[in-house]
Amino acid sequence: MNYHHLYYFWRVANTGNLTQVANEIHLSQSAISAQLKQFQENMGVALLTRKGRSLVLTPQGKQVLAYADEIFSKGEELENLINKGLPSQLSHISIGVLSNLSRNFVESFTLPLINDKFATFSLQTGSLDSLLEGLSSFRFDIILTNHNVELGQQNGIWHSELVSRQAIEIIGPSKPKRARKFPQSYADASWVLPSQNSEIRSAFSIACAKVQYAPKIKAETNDMAMLRLLARDSGAFSVMPSVVVRDEVANGLLHVQQSLPDAYEHFYAVTLAKKKVPPHVQNIIDNAKNRENFVTQPLSS
Repeated sequence: MNYHHLYYFWRVANTGNLTQVANEIHLSQSAISAQLKQFQENMGVALLTRKGRSLVLTPQGKQVLAYADEIFSKGEELENLINKGLPSQLSHISIGVLSNLSRNFVESFTLPLINDKFATFSLQTGSLDSLLEGLSSFRFDIILTNHNVELGQQNGIWHSELVSRQAIEIIGPSKPKRARKFPQSYADASWVLPSQNSEIRSAFSIACAKVQYAPKIKAETNDMAMLRLLARDSGAFSVMPSVVVRDEVANGLLHVQQSLPDAYEHFYAVTLAKKKVPPHVQNIIDNAKNRENFVTQPLSS
């Protein structure tokens, strides 16, 4: 591999603009274009394609870019070692997050990174399909989701680690004067609920079916941030892990009524099964699994 060619590809792939890169590294556009063409011929696959005035990555180009990012990041560490005589201790983790996942949960997961002066991280939300595609093309080191993607997979691409199991609780606007029982205490209650395709809603529906309770549904949403606002402002009851409304509970705006019987939401860290997980990525996974205030229920129960 010609690393000059890889470097030119890396610069162009990150900007999408050949003219800009040519001006920055003081080479002609034709020279860079010729070397990019040679690089792609050597690789035996198209890495860039033109879209209007910009160059965009092909799926194969995204995979090559992920490796190039890592290669030139290591190059910067080497330069730091040569110039300062000290190895860089910085580590970076790229995290994909399911778009409807609790923001408080994500913050709890990343808290060790926030407090580590040698760590940096990036967060990007998306659908499960887009996150898995990003993981397979090495744009993410890890993704966070409430789905166990190992279940039903045929080719063994993904590895899911359970990092937390949060009790699903009934949340209400007022502090209960006495111990509540489900469903007797909610005969005339209105509810704001997660959408039908969520693990939380399924658990609530199962609990209702067991006791033949028909909830009066005021609203439903697939967005946990929106559910948090609806629970706070509607005066209705809702169901979710209390971590979602941690601040509202602490400030007395919402109150935990009771835990929904035998109901939990599960949170997973997903990595590529056939790629060795870097130590700094595994450390954050292990840290999440071991934190007592993060795993609110023992996994063995």
